[in-house]
Amino acid sequence: MLFITIQHRIVPMFQVLYKGDEATSCIKQGVALLFYKIFFAKAKLIIKKNWGEQEMLKKIICFAVLMVFLMGMVSGCGSKKSETVKIGFIGPLTGGNAAVGMGLKHSAELAVKQANESGKNKYKYELVVVDDGGDPSTAVSAANKLIADKGVVAVFGHFNSGCALATVPIFHKNGMPILVTAAIHPDITKGSFKEVTRIMTAANVQNEFAGNLATQEWGVKKIALIHDKTDYGKTNATQFADTAKKNGAEIISEDGISVGQQDFAALLTKIKAENPEAIYFGGVATEAALLKRQMADLQMNCLFLSDSGIISDTFNKIAGDAAQGMIAFNIGKPLEDLPGGKAFIKAYDDAKFTEPHEAYGHFAYDSANVVMAAIEKAGTTDKAKIAEAIRATNNYPGVIGNISFDDRGENTLKLITPFISENGKWIPYYKSTIKVVDKKVAKQ
Repeated sequence: MLFITIQHRIVPMFQVLYKGDEATSCIKQGVALLFYKIFFAKAKLIIKKNWGEQEMLKKIICFAVLMVFLMGMVSGCGSKKSETVKIGFIGPLTGGNAAVGMGLKHSAELAVKQANESGKNKYKYELVVVDDGGDPSTAVSAANKLIADKGVVAVFGHFNSGCALATVPIFHKNGMPILVTAAIHPDITKGSFKEVTRIMTAANVQNEFAGNLATQEWGVKKIALIHDKTDYGKTNATQFADTAKKNGAEIISEDGISVGQQDFAALLTKIKAENPEAIYFGGVATEAALLKRQMADLQMNCLFLSDSGIISDTFNKIAGDAAQGMIAFNIGKPLEDLPGGKAFIKAYDDAKFTEPHEAYGHFAYDSANVVMAAIEKAGTTDKAKIAEAIRATNNYPGVIGNISFDDRGENTLKLITPFISENGKWIPYYKSTIKVVDKKVAKQ
């Protein structure tokens, strides 16, 4: 009777120990089995004493309850599961920018994997990936998909400015924090919405930097402007000119050309007569290369400056030997020269992704890490508090350097690098053997 009672009353208490994480199950089962064997192996010896059966049963039950309680407390300390939090990635996984988008995606996946394996965080993170196709209308649908997922507490991503401009009002309206990764249009943060922050430097900063460097450091005072009449080209030229004029430079002429135009001899002859110290071109590679080649034909030795749109192999191929000394400004810095660049490259290579990280993968990596750090700091899944924590980021040690945000939501770390064409390749100016001396390029 005693053993039947023990079997039916005590054993179920030990069965509690079999619940919990799979990781601790074996330990619990082993401990439970040990105490089970002690009870039943020694039971007969205990009964041989002059205890009554009921008295013995009481003692065994009390002892068993105590052990279950203590073991439950100890095992419970190590078996508590972290709450899973979803964060969203939005970027171009199809379309013309799919290669860039896959690099962004994989870099984000790397950051999430490292965070989950670190064992340092309150939360476990799940990455929810949506495709904006590089198209604003597709981006709106993708943004709404993330918002509809009630588990998603913050979003990061976008490479195309048109996509970001289309989704920012939606994220703001729905109180969803978004950290814009690689879209550079200045108006993305124009509304100063508390939910909207950007990690990459805005385009206008590139042109302001160029204008300041040309006029303040290189001493240029007479500038001729040329642009390709597109919004992109005109905006870059105007922003450069505005900064140059603030520094006392004179814009001696401004001319527009057509995309696809081949012959610029008449225009350049007119500009040469005005004796500029520099020409700034707003546009892209093909027209810039033709201009530079025809400048060489006319023996125009003034500085020729442009925006990031011309930094490509296309420019060097078309311009040929005339490409030498062309200067352009780009957002960012060579990855290997960034504070965390080499470590990121190694970690990405070790992860064995099938696609490369491309030019902007490290911005997605930093974006994911900043978002997760903000969630940990907020200590909650409340979106408003997470948005506040992202904006309050101060000197986060990212791949690109120490990341902080201003009141508008822009990164206070401004990464702009001048590049120069040297021997058919684009070289960071600080690594080049060609320098600007007396308002001319010269081999050092």
